[in-house]
Amino acid sequence: MAAAAHVSKVRSLYKRILVLHRFLPIDLRALGDQYVKDEFRRHKSASAEEVKNFMTEWENYKDTLQVQILEATEDQRSSVKFGANLSEGKLNNFGDDQIGQLYELMLESTKSTRQFDIQEDSK
Repeated sequence: MAAAAHVSKVRSLYKRILVLHRFLPIDLRALGDQYVKDEFRRHKSASAEEVKNFMTEWENYKDTLQVQILEATEDQRSSVKFGANLSEGKLNNFGDDQIGQLYELMLESTKSTRQFDIQEDSK
């Protein structure tokens, strides 16, 4: 039964993050959705300790994004910035693969021409 509860918790977190992404600018939403899907898929067979760290970090991401979205909706006049700086301590805990992923994500999110050329529907 514990396995079913864990799966439910993971699925709930995953869905909540995708719902929060609906409030991001369209290009960041596409990038974020793809990254979340890849990361959750990649960690399906992770060790118990990796899963614990994975869930903690994604819960933190969800909480941070939720606060930023609420602040953005309250004060629509200012320029909204999403995300957070990583501490040196957290960066030091990253493996080489994670640093590589982070670098690729940073490059993609700061490009003037994004990989995803998505336009919102005009109604």
